[in-house]
Amino acid sequence: MNLSQLWKKEDWWTVWLGFIMIFGAVFGVLSRPELPKRWGIEGAETISASISMSTLPGILLTGIIIMVLCSVSIYFIKKEEFAGFLKAFPIIFILAILAYVAGNYNPWRHYGFNDVIWALALGLLISNTIKTPKFLEGAVRTELYIKTGLVLLGASILFNRMMALGMLGLGVAWVVTPVVVIFMFWFSQKVLKMQDNRGLAITIAASTSVCGVSAAIAAGTAAKARKEEISLAISVTLIFTVLMMLFMPAVVRVAGIDPIVGGAWLGGTIDSTGAVVAAGAMLGPDAMEVASVIKMIQNIMVGIIAFGVAVFFVAVYEKGEGKTAVGPMEIWIRMPKFIIGFIAASVIFSFFLADATVESSLSVVNAYRGFFFTLAFVSIGLETNFAEMARMVQGGKPLTLYLIGQTFNIILTLLAAWFFFSGTFFELPF
Repeated sequence: MNLSQLWKKEDWWTVWLGFIMIFGAVFGVLSRPELPKRWGIEGAETISASISMSTLPGILLTGIIIMVLCSVSIYFIKKEEFAGFLKAFPIIFILAILAYVAGNYNPWRHYGFNDVIWALALGLLISNTIKTPKFLEGAVRTELYIKTGLVLLGASILFNRMMALGMLGLGVAWVVTPVVVIFMFWFSQKVLKMQDNRGLAITIAASTSVCGVSAAIAAGTAAKARKEEISLAISVTLIFTVLMMLFMPAVVRVAGIDPIVGGAWLGGTIDSTGAVVAAGAMLGPDAMEVASVIKMIQNIMVGIIAFGVAVFFVAVYEKGEGKTAVGPMEIWIRMPKFIIGFIAASVIFSFFLADATVESSLSVVNAYRGFFFTLAFVSIGLETNFAEMARMVQGGKPLTLYLIGQTFNIILTLLAAWFFFSGTFFELPF
């Protein structure tokens, strides 16, 4: 392993940022961030109760703290993007604060319109009307924000509970996922006759069944898919990820599905960790926890799927081209590193800190975690332009493969979610 990856890769920096804030909270260096308050309730009827001149300095300080932490990571990851981030972040922060104010309006929040929904809506409004200004792209860091938030989330999930959810989650993530990958690739070859686009087919299959962009890149690279094939698979996935994130929680509510089962269903089907967190949050904190844990378990399969794809393509399709070296290190290289941070945070808060320390620091950690999610969903919205994405989807076989495969995935995952998380067959840790 090249040790420089520890400070040059964004995936590792999400772990370091998470733990800088965790240790800052534990040792009293980092206090609870000042953020807009709840309003539209008795005693705080107007918007001035949410954000006022007295709270404004604290809100600005919160923005400065987050900007400094994130800018340090960007300096080490890619120094030439440092100045662009500093220029653009204040606008992203302002959009996140506006989303926080709207999300704290009690009558709207009662119906699930929380800050992450408004953050996504604001981003989508800008991206799909005036288009995201070029200079803002320097601070549109979805992966950095969401993965740092997920490391922080680990602090609030007790390890024994995470292990209990994880054992059940294995049934949803590690049983369904390989079945969907195999089915989709078989369907592409036997029904759609995509023999000339095997790399594209396996890339779409992996992105649909595992975790979207990361899986598409990992599996596509392992199968030696062309760059444009990987881009097409990512575009198809992103379009439907946004749609599923918006509509699947509504289906859960309308159909009367138990929120825990619904969370497991979302975690196993929606193709992006950030989108899973947002969709799960619409169903409540327990559903978000279940959805997040299942998605992280599924994320671990990125390396395993990439390793399996590489071995399969070498053994079956590349025998005459000279064998490619494939080793177990592929699993470690491809595994998202923020999962290590999530588990470590859970272990530390479960076993190594006194109850009083946990109680005092957890409110700080959770407040920052929530705001990092808000920043992430502003970024998701700003990155999502439906017209541009739709143009990249060329219809025909790739789109058919995705729709058939995702439909199969949705049905099979719902059955698995009910079996493992309905409480009928297994005891739930709630």
